[in-house]
Amino acid sequence: MIRLETVTKIYAETLSVDNLSMQIAPGDFYGLLGPNGAGKTTTIRMITALTNPTKGKIMVNGCPVHRSETRFKAKLGLVPQHNNLEPELTVIENLRLHAMLYGISSAQAAKRIKELLAFAELEKKARAVVNTLSGGMKRKVLIVRALMHEPRVLLLDEPTVGLDVFARRKVWDLLKSLNTRGITILLTTHYLEEAEKLCNRIGLLNEGRLIMEGSPEELANIVGPVVVEHFSNDRTALHFFKSQQEALEYARSLQVEFNIRKTGLEDVFVRLTDERVSA
Repeated sequence: MIRLETVTKIYAETLSVDNLSMQIAPGDFYGLLGPNGAGKTTTIRMITALTNPTKGKIMVNGCPVHRSETRFKAKLGLVPQHNNLEPELTVIENLRLHAMLYGISSAQAAKRIKELLAFAELEKKARAVVNTLSGGMKRKVLIVRALMHEPRVLLLDEPTVGLDVFARRKVWDLLKSLNTRGITILLTTHYLEEAEKLCNRIGLLNEGRLIMEGSPEELANIVGPVVVEHFSNDRTALHFFKSQQEALEYARSLQVEFNIRKTGLEDVFVRLTDERVSA
């Protein structure tokens, strides 16, 4: 569905994405994780042809990605990191505008808008001016707008940044529903809990490089599925083990308070990025 082959992006003298190769299969909910500046947004921009790679090849649904190529754009929906809705227009007017840009007839647009507003539970906000909506509502409108032309692939760049916990979980529910309906999703986020809750496959991006890839369970097993956590020398120390028994044996030797728990994505990312930085 999406394939990147040895993709590199250099801005002036800054290396933003470094020899990135990855493949996202139909039906995947793929999370591209990393800290600010890791290259996540640049990767999204290259997949949507908003910027060209310095080198490498990108394919979407079997079509090469290029600004002049229309075939891949017809099957691709984008939810940008920053809200770019028309603030003085209503929700319906924003959706109609998007439909016009994609050549959707008025009758088709009206039917599609009705379906999507019901799906996203936005019917009561249909005639509200976008400027009056909450942050969470605006995010849902951005998602609905990206679905107007019935894409097979949905790209979301930090879709819940700045949202409170309740609005974030509303967006999560909406994205889960879309994926269960067969839409392939690529999500960039630095909220590791978000990726752990939503994604079946995850890529860890650091300094423009893909340092690890797999399911959440596979990534946890790489470092060890059980972690002993304790505070030592003015910092939190993490020690990873293959089993609960090994973790208990190690913990008995500690002279400080400790916590034994299941390894999470945050633990994996801290361990792997620390190793890369110190290497």
